[in-house]
Amino acid sequence: MPSRVALLAPFAFPSVRGNAVTVSRIARGLAERGIELRVWDLSVTAEGALERQIEEYRPALIHAFHAFRVGPLALRLARRAETPLVVTITGTDGNHDLFDPEHAPVVRRVLEGAARITAFHAAIVERITSVLPDLRGRMVTIPQSVRLSPREPFDLDGRWPLPADRTLFVFPAGIRMVKQPLLPIVPLERIVARDPRVRLLYAGPILDPDEGEALARALGGRAWVRHVGAVPHAQMASLLFLADVVLNCSISEGGMANSVLEALALGRAVLASDIPGNRSLITPGVTGFLFRDEDEFEARAEELSRDPALRARLGRAGRELVERLYPVAREIDGYLAVYKSLVPVLSA
Repeated sequence: MPSRVALLAPFAFPSVRGNAVTVSRIARGLAERGIELRVWDLSVTAEGALERQIEEYRPALIHAFHAFRVGPLALRLARRAETPLVVTITGTDGNHDLFDPEHAPVVRRVLEGAARITAFHAAIVERITSVLPDLRGRMVTIPQSVRLSPREPFDLDGRWPLPADRTLFVFPAGIRMVKQPLLPIVPLERIVARDPRVRLLYAGPILDPDEGEALARALGGRAWVRHVGAVPHAQMASLLFLADVVLNCSISEGGMANSVLEALALGRAVLASDIPGNRSLITPGVTGFLFRDEDEFEARAEELSRDPALRARLGRAGRELVERLYPVAREIDGYLAVYKSLVPVLSA
């Protein structure tokens, strides 16, 4: 029987959520290295059926992406099969669930039962071990990478015809509170009053109905901003390439946001909230800009909107950073090393 790996995810392809993009990239990279694996998407498979399928698959290792959503099932299956469990921490796990009175006991139980815990950035490791110091020896930092799909065109003209001289800000994220989708509207509206060429495009599914309704209300009567809904990941490279500035306004990230990495890889200027995950990629004035409040957002956004040469310089530096430090090979090497430390006979 070959050594198999079961990847369990809260969402998987064709979902456009960040978790799905990450799992798809990692699974593809591992398969290309000869690892036999299968991905299970908990959002589309009933738990009972999923348990039966994984037991029949007989994996040598189970890898769960998301401690709270996926971890309890993965831990139960790993213990039943006496196989090691790897858990990859998400931003929601490390920044919110671990500190939520209702969710924290579940997350702690899963992390304490895992053989290895991977995080995308050292800041997440420090945050978790500040609460659960005994886990430090089992935690591994594996930075994310970028793997853009073959570019399918995004028909911007068909969705929202814009003048040729527009300056386009793109907000590529699911609409939910942690992403702060409403934050750019008021400061950008003040910029639009001074420069009518500025436009704002939201691209992402509505994941929080209340936040989606609030965004729809905010867009009413503002012709300079548009929400186009979910965009297939195969079209995201084309869409981001059309952007002059890519925004990340998150309250927290699990390390490095896929959208920021992808924007940098495409040579786009990035304006991002000043949080650890974004600070790991954005050196202010070198690979992009960070902001701490609406005033800083407005100042930096106006600077970027008025200076194409600045946007180009930041974009070049961002692309060079990603090419140098965040290749796919490095990410896959990290997971292979974790797997082989637990299952030495795993072939690759």
